[in-house]
Amino acid sequence: MHLFFDKAACQNTRRALQHEWLLTNGRGDYASSSILNCNTRKYHGLFVRSTTKGRTVLLSTLEESLFGEEREFLFSTRQHPMTMYPNGYDFQERFSFEDWPVFVYRMGNTYITREMLLVRDDSKLVLRWTITGNGILPTRLRIKPLLACRNFHELTHANDAINGQVRHLTHGFTMTPYEGEPPLYFSYTNEAKFIANPAWYYTVEYLTEHERGFPFQEDLFTPGTIDIPVRKDEPIYMVVGTDPCIESGEILWNRETAFYAKRRREESTNITTHLQRTGNQFIVRAPDHRRCILAGYHWFDAWGRDTLIALPGLTFYSGKTDIGLEILSQLAQSIKNGLIPNMFGPDGHDSYNSVDASLWYAFAVQAYLARNPDGYTWVHEHAWPAIKRIIDGFRKDPGFDIFIDGEGLLHAGNAQTQLTWMDAQVNGKPVTPRHGCVVELNALWYNTLEFAQKLARKFNEPNFDVSDSLHRMRTNFIRRFFIRTGKGGYLGDVWRDGWLDASIRPNQIFAISLPYSIVPEQYQSMIFHCVKDNLLTPYGLRTLAPQDANFKSRYEGGPAERDASYHQGTVWPWLLGHYMDALVRSSWAVEQEIHTFLETVLPLFSEHMLHAGIGTISEIFDAAPPYRPNGCISQAWSVAECIRLLVRAREKAPGVYANFEQKAIQHLMHPTDDTTGRGKLVETFA
Repeated sequence: MHLFFDKAACQNTRRALQHEWLLTNGRGDYASSSILNCNTRKYHGLFVRSTTKGRTVLLSTLEESLFGEEREFLFSTRQHPMTMYPNGYDFQERFSFEDWPVFVYRMGNTYITREMLLVRDDSKLVLRWTITGNGILPTRLRIKPLLACRNFHELTHANDAINGQVRHLTHGFTMTPYEGEPPLYFSYTNEAKFIANPAWYYTVEYLTEHERGFPFQEDLFTPGTIDIPVRKDEPIYMVVGTDPCIESGEILWNRETAFYAKRRREESTNITTHLQRTGNQFIVRAPDHRRCILAGYHWFDAWGRDTLIALPGLTFYSGKTDIGLEILSQLAQSIKNGLIPNMFGPDGHDSYNSVDASLWYAFAVQAYLARNPDGYTWVHEHAWPAIKRIIDGFRKDPGFDIFIDGEGLLHAGNAQTQLTWMDAQVNGKPVTPRHGCVVELNALWYNTLEFAQKLARKFNEPNFDVSDSLHRMRTNFIRRFFIRTGKGGYLGDVWRDGWLDASIRPNQIFAISLPYSIVPEQYQSMIFHCVKDNLLTPYGLRTLAPQDANFKSRYEGGPAERDASYHQGTVWPWLLGHYMDALVRSSWAVEQEIHTFLETVLPLFSEHMLHAGIGTISEIFDAAPPYRPNGCISQAWSVAECIRLLVRAREKAPGVYANFEQKAIQHLMHPTDDTTGRGKLVETFA
């Protein structure tokens, strides 16, 4: 997908700073900034390295200029107090992104194109500058690397601990800014000259951090300047990494771009395949060589719940079955007392503070079998023992007040815990207390037991029989959770101490979306339409119905204010995958319902691709129009469940899906408000 922002879009700086690009390399490293290449977050940087200590912003940005006719033209941009300097955005002609970002600037009759990419499976950033024009070309390109060299959650300030000394190499230099940290290597071509001039650049500001209520100013360090002669029709390359660069920047660039060109030739591109490629961002080899799924960019790590929810869409529904099985096998090794860690810590210090992660394991295995019906041999050898350990652990009290109550339903947590996906806390207190018998936990537990029963019969294990438990659960679940209304009915959210939380929340959708539904058929359509009528938006499902007194329409303010609205109305795209599953199960006219649904969510797959993280899907949205995107700019389970949604729509209603695809492309190619700083799709799909 080739997304394009023209001069007007780039020079509308308020809007342009809200459009962000992201590059990854499969190792957890990333590069990211705005389309002006002006950082607005502490998480932005041109080279952010993943290490065993976390991710580190090494190269924050560059100050770049051209020399010619005794003049210097600065074409980079930073935010300082009350001003953007330099004013490179004034010269920016366009920005585009397909497989990597391309920035084009114009100074008179001279054009300069800056491109950059991360080398796949290698911690190296390659930059390329190409200078063209009809007049007299500039004589030199000057580059000043601006370094942060700090954890990406933190900020740095001028200090005496930094070591600004460099060691010259044949085609570059190396330096170790701080003791105990890996060295940085810069290599370049074109008879470049490095001039040592260590200095601090003070009070660089990150406006998004300011809006989010976090510290937002830092100082950046430069070791000096790199002056590179400019020659006609000769690109300039620079490589930045934490290991010596054996190959030239040109060789690395040509190899990487050839890979992307080959992929474009061999793979047809549409919205679904674009998202499947985007999903590669989240699948990484951690520094300890373990394969994992990062929950989102920029600041999320690999978490058990997020991994298992995202895994089906990112792997089994994206043609990456081997990766999915590898991760499932790894997770099976981490099961302890029936629980899968919510957070994976260094040296095996994992946090087992999630009740639902283990139950999503069974769903991930079901998704594997749905795409690979002959996969029972693998399931028998690897997944079946894990599922039995999960069930056995839940039955034997794994802690966190997790137990099966007197009516056969699953109870979890207490007033101090947040064990479900709605886990926000303010001042140490849960925003949405959900201890007790939770609607989706019981739906997941029932699905796990029913699936295990099927596997036991398949694998001829007659001693494993949960038939009585299943029947009892179904009966008592409806009695406890179903609320009849004048329009039909719906499921409450939490049963606790004889009281039912009657809030209309999306968690009830799982009771009819999972492969084995805990809800009898006569209730399913009522539940689905309650969710559809109260919670469905163009960008996902609200977490609370608008008529509720606790409903929050906007996700904004400082950390406490945002957390207070995180699950109190805020829209989550990842829930749409299970909405589609529930639609297919509960609707009579499935094809017509899919058509209506895809028409509703069309903006998510068109307009949103040009907002926030361009070409990807955000974590959350406001709960009321205009549904402003927020949270992480690229979220694993958002992308994954949208992949699964689209694949299922294509299989269930191919004609409807084809029409939707065409409309999405048209919206991308002809945005309705392009004059206000929007981008567009400039190349049709192959």
